[in-house]
Amino acid sequence: MTEPPNTRSRPRRYATRAAIAFGLVVAVLIGIAFTAPQIMHIPGPITLFQLFREPPSTQGTLFASRTIPAARTPRPLPVGTAALPNTVPWKGSHIPVAEFLSTTKTNSFLIVRNGVLVHEWYRDGVEATTPQASWSVAKSVVSLLIGRAIEAGRLREEDRLVDILPELTTGTDYDTVTIRDLLDMASGIDVPENYNRLWPFTGTARMYLTEDLPGFLAEHRTVTFPPGSRGEYRSVDTQLLGAVLAKVDGRAIGDQLARDLWDPIGAQDEARWNLDHPGGQEKAFCCLNATARDFAKIGQLILDGGRANGTQIVPPAWIERIRKPAPNPISDWGYGAQWWHPSDGTGADLTALGVYGQYIYVDPPSATVIVKLSDYGTTQDEPETVEVFRTIANAPLS
Repeated sequence: MTEPPNTRSRPRRYATRAAIAFGLVVAVLIGIAFTAPQIMHIPGPITLFQLFREPPSTQGTLFASRTIPAARTPRPLPVGTAALPNTVPWKGSHIPVAEFLSTTKTNSFLIVRNGVLVHEWYRDGVEATTPQASWSVAKSVVSLLIGRAIEAGRLREEDRLVDILPELTTGTDYDTVTIRDLLDMASGIDVPENYNRLWPFTGTARMYLTEDLPGFLAEHRTVTFPPGSRGEYRSVDTQLLGAVLAKVDGRAIGDQLARDLWDPIGAQDEARWNLDHPGGQEKAFCCLNATARDFAKIGQLILDGGRANGTQIVPPAWIERIRKPAPNPISDWGYGAQWWHPSDGTGADLTALGVYGQYIYVDPPSATVIVKLSDYGTTQDEPETVEVFRTIANAPLS
């Protein structure tokens, strides 16, 4: 007795249907992967995959950028030597500095004391001329450009954002946001600080990826609290400051940096500021790629009251503004004009700070600047890292 032919072929038909269904699902997913980025104005899946694999310190190479040339007259910091403390505090213990650098995945570590580069360390594969991503350290650089614009009379802290960029007017509380609110992270603009690499389609991660920054800013014009009423960290505030600077100055902020800061401080190497697309706008809230030595010059500029090479580059009044926290704290630390004021200290030190472990730390009492560029977590062990900096700043470094 033989089986009916249709009974024997039924499993094959099911397998064929399943294969066709699977193929359709894969095709749909591939279609979404390639069409969704076009709709959302973000890079395609190949670039997204590269970003997922690339360490934070070198992601800048994957985006278009504007070049900031080295200074016409580069002025290297004087070089000296100093012995570091044998150990530094770390999570209830004391460890050698070398272990601290390794533990926190440091790429570059520089110490400047009294204007002299007394310690310079790079991990294998990184050199003094290697540009590295700043992440939110760029915010503190934007602050210096804002201070210059205010001194020049092109801008006031009490100016409303929409008076400078009227295309953003909404007729809501958003229209009351001031330059001061943006500087002190008190705008309340609803763009959450999302850094999720597995879902980079909302908040700051989306702003980082977008190829249309003006469009992104136009799409995000609601506030979660009355502007100026409290502080809450929002990278979009700095992006808006960048747009304001470009409007009132008439030049891209990368060009402003080149002429107004990079050249006067005697930067040794060219830098690159990532753009939303070729020829587009700088990602002002992040993405200034430069060498540790030139970042150290920014710290020294703050330490020297805004002067470099005998010239007043940043107004003294703006240096004082940077050195004082705003009334509304945004965390356990103070914050003012895009610079952080770590807690549990004398209140004199301040730092530029970026995710994944980027620092330009400035301690005026000891005349110390420390630069640390890393690939470490997102916002990992920041108070502990500053405690290490304070230990080094207070050490004799003989």
